[in-house]
Parts: sequence; structure tokens; C-alpha cells
Amino acid sequence: MIRFEGASKSYVSLVRRRRVDALADFTMVMQPGEVVGIAGPNGAGKSTLISLMLGFLHPTSGRVTVDGHAPRAYVESRGVGYLTELVNLPPRWKVPHTLERMAALSGVPASQRADRVQTMMTRLGLEEHAAKQVRQLSKGNLQRLGLGQALLGDFDIVVLDEPTHGLDPLWTQRFRDVVAELRRPDRLVVIASHNLDELEVLADRVAILNNGRLQRVVEHGSGSTGTATMAWRVTFEGTPDVVAIWPAALEIVGRPGTWRITASRASLSTGLASLLGGGAILVECSPETSRLESEFRAAVGS
Repeated sequence: MIRFEGASKSYVSLVRRRRVDALADFTMVMQPGEVVGIAGPNGAGKSTLISLMLGFLHPTSGRVTVDGHAPRAYVESRGVGYLTELVNLPPRWKVPHTLERMAALSGVPASQRADRVQTMMTRLGLEEHAAKQVRQLSKGNLQRLGLGQALLGDFDIVVLDEPTHGLDPLWTQRFRDVVAELRRPDRLVVIASHNLDELEVLADRVAILNNGRLQRVVEHGSGSTGTATMAWRVTFEGTPDVVAIWPAALEIVGRPGTWRITASRASLSTGLASLLGGGAILVECSPETSRLESEFRAAVGS
């Protein structure tokens, strides 16, 4: 649905009058039915990438198309659900009025707006803030309002830029349910985020950018051969002889029964099978860093 073919975007800096490549030779196809993540450090090119896919900017070179059309032409004719990184809505509008206005801009028929707004208020826990103006909302509630306006229309493309920014842990968890509800075979969801844990849970693929270039695309569940060595935290009940299996294992100070073990998935499984066969009781086992975080560190060099 969204196709980037060697897309680049350059600027001329105002201070030194030098050419700056905000995005360079980006090639990727994002298909309906997917949830695609975009990750990268500050200044990596994420905002430029989103601006190109929505037609706010034109590429300096290369090509960007949305369902075969120029991005701006697609957005103007069919619409896109879009949550900006910084939610900026008229400060004196009240919450329901804001959603009503945004529903009109999203093309929701007048006969359906009241029901759509009420559903969104309930879905995102905004009913208790119905009497408030936008300027009176906390950061998290403003973020939920911004998310609500992005989801009012029934669009085939939804682009969410830092959607969990400012959300408390409860609503960060609930956001996962929102994304699950958005999934359908003819819809593409794009999520740009610094929250790698969320992207690992939500996205089918994550494009990692650095210095304006695509470093790698991490696909959910792929690339796991079982031979790569990584650090694990493993907790046992009691005191099994962990060192006999993994001589370099270190018990975590202040957390009795919890060990840091460096091993491949295959060797970890073999060692755990041996200990469990001898009567050890496993409480918890998890990687110290997620696979996406490991890929991210490798891609950006830190």
C-alpha cells in the first residue's frame, strides 16, 4: 500500500548552508494487514519519513506512492488516521466538541457523529473529562484525546507518532488492545515510537533508522536460530547447582535465587532441562534485553 523507492529528502542548513540528508535512499513496502513499527534515535529520520508518506513533504529524489497514488492525493481523497507526535488542539474547545469537530474533518456523516464521539469517549476513558477544555487536560488525557481524533474515521491507513507518549502504565497496556482492534486485512497501521518494548509486542515488522538511513528491518519471530548467545535472567526456587551447568553464571545481588546466565537459547534449554530433571523448580526465565532492543543496539552502534 505504501511504497518507498529510493526515497531521499535533503535540506540546506540555515547556519552553515550545508546539505543535510534527513532521509537517504529509503526503500520499503508496507502492506495492508500489517502493523509496521518505525524506530530510531532522535534525528534518525522518523519524522521526515512520516511527512513523506502523508505528503507533507516531497522527496528530493526517489519515489513515494500510496496505493499507487501520490501521497497527498491519496490523503485528500481517501483520508488517513493520524496522531501527531505533539498533540496540538484548540485549547478552549471542550473534549466532546473537539471530537465532534475532528469527526467532521474525518468525513464521518453528520448522522453518525454523535454515536461515534460517544463510543470514542467511552473507549478511551474520556467521559469523566467531558466538561473540561483541552487546556485543562493532563498530558496523558490529552494524548488519549489525540488518539481518539485519529481513530474517528474508518481509514485504511492509520499513522501513530509516539502514541504512548505521556500515557500511564495502565493506558499503555490498554493501547495494545486498541491496536489489536485496529487490525484488519485491508488496513495498514504504522507506529513510530521510542518504546522498543511496545513495538516488539505490537508490530509485525520494525524498520530501524539511523542518520537518515534504513539500517535493518526486524520481523517478528524471524531470525531466531537458537545459536546466538545472549544474557538471560533466570529465577529458581531453592538453591539448585546452577554453576555446575553454567560456570560463568552470576547470582544477582539482592535477589536470592536469580541468576544472570549467558547462553544461546539451545544451550539454555538443555541446561534448564537438566536442572528441572533433577528436581529444580523454575520460577521465571526471560532475556535481559528483548530481541528488538538487541537489534536496535547493533543497528545504531550503542
